[in-house]
Amino acid sequence: MTELQVDVVVVGGGLGGVAAAIAAVDAGRSVVLTEESDWVGGQLTSQAVPPDENPWIEQFGCTARYRRLREEMRDYYRRWYPLSEEARTARYLNPGRGAVSSLCVEPRVGLAVLEAMLSAPRSAGRLQVLLEHCPVGATVDGDHVTSVTLEGPDGAHVTVLAPYVLDATETGDLLALAGVEHVTGAESRQQTGEPHAPEQSQPLNMQAVSWCFALDHVEGDDHTIDQPASYDHWRKLEPPAWTGPLLSFVAPVPRTNEPLRRTLVPNPDQGVEAVVDHRTVGGDFELWAFRRIADRRTFAPGHLASDVTLVNWPMIDYFEGPLYGVGEEAAARHLQGARELSLSFLYWLQTEAPRHDGGIGYPGLRLRPDVVGTADGLAKRPYIRESRRILAEYTVVEQDLALELRPDGRGVRYPDSVGVGSYRIDLHPSTGGDPYIDVASCPFEIPLRALIPRRVENLLPAAKNLGTTHVTNGCYRLHPVEWGVGEVAGSLAAFCLERACTPRQVCVDQRLLEEFQARLVRDGVELRWPEVTGY
Repeated sequence: MTELQVDVVVVGGGLGGVAAAIAAVDAGRSVVLTEESDWVGGQLTSQAVPPDENPWIEQFGCTARYRRLREEMRDYYRRWYPLSEEARTARYLNPGRGAVSSLCVEPRVGLAVLEAMLSAPRSAGRLQVLLEHCPVGATVDGDHVTSVTLEGPDGAHVTVLAPYVLDATETGDLLALAGVEHVTGAESRQQTGEPHAPEQSQPLNMQAVSWCFALDHVEGDDHTIDQPASYDHWRKLEPPAWTGPLLSFVAPVPRTNEPLRRTLVPNPDQGVEAVVDHRTVGGDFELWAFRRIADRRTFAPGHLASDVTLVNWPMIDYFEGPLYGVGEEAAARHLQGARELSLSFLYWLQTEAPRHDGGIGYPGLRLRPDVVGTADGLAKRPYIRESRRILAEYTVVEQDLALELRPDGRGVRYPDSVGVGSYRIDLHPSTGGDPYIDVASCPFEIPLRALIPRRVENLLPAAKNLGTTHVTNGCYRLHPVEWGVGEVAGSLAAFCLERACTPRQVCVDQRLLEEFQARLVRDGVELRWPEVTGY
């Protein structure tokens, strides 16, 4: 067994994990960053989800390091892609021109930029990155996690000892391994007082996961995949929240749960423009353009024969069971079920979908395994919306930010704010049978206390596993907020090592808190929102 000793170990290489590692090494600390996939980047890369962001993201509402990530991705296209004249001169270049974001990019571009951001500390020996390493154990001494053991692709084990352990895994794996008090699923209304919480707690009621994939369209070709084994099951399934089969173009509108027929027009008229503004009622109503990650208009004539779109649509939300908390056998079954659902939907699109021109099926829809870095064309990992969450010194609840509960249109101002975020409370259909829960919310802050476990002193959440509820996780789970949480966790670990204090002491000692907040501001972390209101 190999043994490593560093200042900070970050387990999980998603956006939060990468941000945590960068913040810690920038503060002069030695770091080990681990990742179960062979790509860092999580939801941006291995899960293949273009950024979901707030409507003010081009001006404010994220950290300076996250803004650098965004601008570096744009510059990557400018440097290495044959862009059209219009795209080359666009200040806010959006390569996919998708409606979900003002920056819809291919997963490999996100990966390339993240790898570049990690390259200098790796070269200097301050950062070690262990890809394809999964956490399998942790040792604990009282209220301190003393080591984490990981298993590599060859079955060999690596044990990392560090005074600070950051959990940036997609499902809060270290919380379970280290016995850190945590919650899963939905808390009860009695526990949280939230209007949208259920009457009874439901630990296995979690948001759907989605196994995304990239498609282009070659008219006249036949790229129909083999019929998936479970196709008949998914073809006949009529979820409670739907008004018909799951595999169809009719799905609920998240904000109302009313049924709406979506449209799909591969490679539409080049004059069609996507509107990027979630303050409107817009959404995935035109499927092709919603999460398009490469638009032919962006590039020089002839560079692309087809647009490339990313399928993360309501029809691939898998809600037959969670991926953790149910035992290994059931989790593996649900993981396979999520894959089968995505492939079944693709097969339905290719063979049975009503075409916009009156025909049946789009056999020209082609999986793009090269875009997502896999052999079969599905993303490397499923898109996981909900993690285990620490029992924190403070838990963010719906009352803190739901627009209808905040008459001034602003979220609670926390004295210990360490960042900002904004997104609607967007809960997808759940493993407990809930339909969409989509609630207007205010721009919110990230309280430091939500990163502090109630008991354990040296483990910090660095992704979607901070102190939120099932409800508020719905707006704290997106790209810039996950990055912000991870960045603060990495900075906090470095600050505590420098000042010989604990994270809990930073929360309760006003002098330490103000010093830490000043350091965050110096590093480009926004602690407060300007005068904007919810939507």
